[in-house]
Amino acid sequence: MTFIDNDDIIVVTMYIDDQEYTYKGKTYRRVLLRNSYRVNGKVRHDTVANLSKCSDEEIEAFKLALQYKENLTELKNIKQDLKMEQGMSVGAVWVLSQLAKKLGIVKILGNTKQAKLVLWLIMATLIEQGSRLSATRLAKRHAVCDILGIENGFSEDDLYLAMDWLEEKQSDIEKKLSQFYYGDKMPNFYLYDVTSSYFEGNQNELANFGYNRDKKAGKMQIVIGLMTDDDGHPIAIEVFEGNTQDSKTVSNQIEKMANRFGVEKVTLIGDRGMIKSQQIDELNNEHQFNYITAITKAQIKKLINDELIQLDLFDEDIVEIEDGNVRYMLRRNPARAEEIENTRQSKLASIRKLVDKKNQYLKQHSRAKISQAIKEIQNKINRLKIQQWLITKTNNRFISIDIDEEQKLEASKFDGCYVIKTDLQKDISANIIHNRYKDLAVVENAFRTMKTAFLEMRPIFVRKKERTKAHVFIIMLAYMIEHQLRKDWRKVDVTVQEGIAELASICSIKIKIAGKMSYQTIPTPGQLGKTLLKKIGVGLPSAIPNINAIVHTRKTLVSER
Repeated sequence: MTFIDNDDIIVVTMYIDDQEYTYKGKTYRRVLLRNSYRVNGKVRHDTVANLSKCSDEEIEAFKLALQYKENLTELKNIKQDLKMEQGMSVGAVWVLSQLAKKLGIVKILGNTKQAKLVLWLIMATLIEQGSRLSATRLAKRHAVCDILGIENGFSEDDLYLAMDWLEEKQSDIEKKLSQFYYGDKMPNFYLYDVTSSYFEGNQNELANFGYNRDKKAGKMQIVIGLMTDDDGHPIAIEVFEGNTQDSKTVSNQIEKMANRFGVEKVTLIGDRGMIKSQQIDELNNEHQFNYITAITKAQIKKLINDELIQLDLFDEDIVEIEDGNVRYMLRRNPARAEEIENTRQSKLASIRKLVDKKNQYLKQHSRAKISQAIKEIQNKINRLKIQQWLITKTNNRFISIDIDEEQKLEASKFDGCYVIKTDLQKDISANIIHNRYKDLAVVENAFRTMKTAFLEMRPIFVRKKERTKAHVFIIMLAYMIEHQLRKDWRKVDVTVQEGIAELASICSIKIKIAGKMSYQTIPTPGQLGKTLLKKIGVGLPSAIPNINAIVHTRKTLVSER
């Protein structure tokens, strides 16, 4: 529509303003029929009508009418020319992209093609894990390009280049994500732990032989260090060569907190064997940071021998002992003590079962060597580490075992006992220090989530060290979203994996007019889908554009181009 005002020609465009917004945890849809025009070079908007209470069908009718306003006669044939078919999955990609916005990931990654492809790699990790090739194939079934605005499509080669881009920017991204999440109030307590991830091959540039936490003897591995806050929200992740000792990784974390994140008051919480005297010196002398850790059983025995503590001080209630500026929190966990004793009895039962089996064999085979049977029994006793109190005896080709009750009592006297060590001042109570150390369980849970079939840190389908680091960083960013979903869906009877699968089942409906794509509508989700969306405060749009971008693999590149 055009009219003249003070000799100026003003062109008015009528359009539908269809948006969703969240207020007090609830998501609302606002649909307005509006005019857009310019006055003195400034864009102005007038609202003609509020269509929010109209049905989805009525709103789509308004949109269609405005689309064909220049040639309304075409609408007469729309019934004959209109075709509908199932489109691609939209629910999971839309919701995960909205959550990534809430967590600052989208803003901090940016709006470049590399950033959008990295975002897709993060979402693909949550939807259906695998290699970059499988992520490319997955994009053929999900409206990735339409929702993220990847106009020219991509192949797995583009995804590898996006990983190179991400690795270069990891430090800056981690810093900005922390600033977005915490603002000016960075936490004081930081949880840190390490794990390993093994390889079936030997071509990865960071792979090496070392202490394998996955119990995969003879496999090369990488070492991964993860730092979170005491709620389990991930802050930073780093990949080390496979033969790196746990304690050797701590210096990097100290430097991160001091230089990258610029925090001045830090308490680093690490497991026994992680924070040793050298790391304590770095924390205390170089940066004036504090620590909370635990000591080994050998160190507990030394404190007893030095008469600094006594065994009878270990109780269900925490007992605190001071030694200069170091505080020790002593406790015996009765549940853990019972668990250890049950394990001990289970080991004993397995040895007795083996002894009975060997005695039966020796009885039936007169030429069998008793020395070989004893050797097998003793080897198993040694593997189970109960040789201190279990003794093997023989009498006329009959094997028996005796329990040294005194040694068994000696072996069990530290069951459930542990000592937490810190240099925090007395203004932090023993209970707070104890609880913060126990929070290390959230890092262990993060590793379990990252390494299991859900986020699938391994297998690692890359060889270059830069892409190995990028792969692990992508897993951390995916875990950041998973951590938020787990909190939002804690009262819904689904796992995060099941919830994402439910959202992935929501597909668009392609509306074609005269053989050409007009738009893609999104149907109303089912009851579970509605509940999941409500819990995270995200709504689905009524329609999304179709940009006809081509996603291809190298195998299909020539034919699809």
